[in-house]
Amino acid sequence: QRALIRESWQRVSGSPVQHGLVLFARLFDLDPDLLPLFQYNCKQFASPQECLSAPEFLDHIRKVMLVIDAAVSHLENLSCLEEYLCNLGKKHQAVGVKVESFSTVGESLLYMLEKCLGTAFSPDVREAWSKLYGAVVKAMRRGWETLPEGD
Repeated sequence: QRALIRESWQRVSGSPVQHGLVLFARLFDLDPDLLPLFQYNCKQFASPQECLSAPEFLDHIRKVMLVIDAAVSHLENLSCLEEYLCNLGKKHQAVGVKVESFSTVGESLLYMLEKCLGTAFSPDVREAWSKLYGAVVKAMRRGWETLPEGD
C-alpha cells in the first residue's frame, strides 16, 4: 500500500496547486457551507470561484498539499508527525471547522486523485489513500480532544 501511495502521489505532487484546486472545488461542491470559513482580512468570498482564485487561498492550498506530502514522506513513521497534526487540528477547530468536515475533505481528496490518476486509480489505491487519510485525521482529531470544554 505504501508503494501505491508513493507512486500515485508522485504523479500529483508535480503540480500541487493545480491538483489542490480540483480538491477544493470539489469540497465546495459537496459542502458550500465551508466557504465562509475562508476569509482573509475579514473579506467574505461571494463564490467558490472567487475564493479559489484568491492568492491567500492558493497559499492555503499549497499548505494543504505540503501536509499530504509530509504524510506520504513519513509513511513508515507517521507518529513523528503526531504533534504537528494535533496542533493543525487545534488550528482548524479555532477557526470553526467541524470534525465532520474532514470526511468531506477525504472524499474530495479521493476525487482529486481519481481525476488526476484516471485508470491508475484502482480500488487498491483508493483503499491505501483512505487508510492514510484516516490516520492523518485521527491525529488531527486529537487537537479537538485536548482543548478544554467550553473554551
